[in-house]
Amino acid sequence: MTSRERVLSVFEHELPDRVPCWCGSSVEFWEKAKKELGLDDEGLRLRFKDDFRRVFADYAGPEFPLDDPKAICRTPFGIEREGYGYGQPLSHPLAEATLEDVENYPWPDPAWMDVSKIKSTAQAYDGRFAILGGDWSPFWHDAIDLVGMENLYIKMYSEPEVVDAILKHIVDYYFEVSKRTFDAAADAIDIFFMGNDFGSQTGPLMSPEMFDRFMVPHLARLCDLGHSYGLKTQLHCCGGVYELIPSMIEAGLDGLHAVQTSCRGMDMRKLKFEFGSKIVFNGAIDSHHTLIEKDTQGVVEDTRKVLDTMMPGSGYVAGASHDTILEETPVANVLAMFDAVLRCGLYA
Repeated sequence: MTSRERVLSVFEHELPDRVPCWCGSSVEFWEKAKKELGLDDEGLRLRFKDDFRRVFADYAGPEFPLDDPKAICRTPFGIEREGYGYGQPLSHPLAEATLEDVENYPWPDPAWMDVSKIKSTAQAYDGRFAILGGDWSPFWHDAIDLVGMENLYIKMYSEPEVVDAILKHIVDYYFEVSKRTFDAAADAIDIFFMGNDFGSQTGPLMSPEMFDRFMVPHLARLCDLGHSYGLKTQLHCCGGVYELIPSMIEAGLDGLHAVQTSCRGMDMRKLKFEFGSKIVFNGAIDSHHTLIEKDTQGVVEDTRKVLDTMMPGSGYVAGASHDTILEETPVANVLAMFDAVLRCGLYA
């Protein structure tokens, strides 16, 4: 099987030749691994047996100067951020917004994203790999940036119509960017991949009732968009989200990444038993306690345990339990994980 055939078989809950591999990484780990192994980007993907490739739109809109000297970047919604990695918001401009303020906010133009090169980039892989496309669409995180997390929770109860308006504007933007992407290149894309972290170490960041009220309609809208172009849908979602998974499935999600089994409620056996025939699980190999802390033999043993639980009957993609493998992760351990999948993840 090609990588693409292997992945699409799993998303149909049919048996492939082996469990597909997924490798998400921090920039720092990726550069370290390339240097240590003497490989370029594609060579490293091939060494890790990554069955996926991802294509992106390019930003081609106006250049906005950063106003705050501490800022390292600016989101499409005008939020400047500081700190490690992607950073933290320096302001919450809609914290006290009325409906009129929301309508008058300078929302981004989807036309700022250039989708003209996506199809040729995807086609360069010649159909060998499963192609991920569409906008990341982190609408929950953008709402937090615009309003402030605690304030957003309060407004869900005190001013739900304001929260609805903010979320609609955010998702309108992401919907249109992805629609433009799919209009240009859907026949070269396989999976609409988006990301919102709805969980923490101790469980969901909101009740299932609030999730259904505020998040599910927008998640369903994006899933419906992907499905209308014949694409599968997959959500990156960190944390303990066991209680939210039925609603995710109802919204139309085909795959859930990255299955943080160290979080409350994310017991692999329970997830597989209750939802394994309804949604693809992608990840689940502990990126902290296994990949960072154990030696290669411990990584192999833990990988085999995950495979024993998650691979029966298909519906599983093997990878780390967080998409950003951290720089402190030994390269040898990541190699051991993927090599173990190749040895132990065979269906025939």
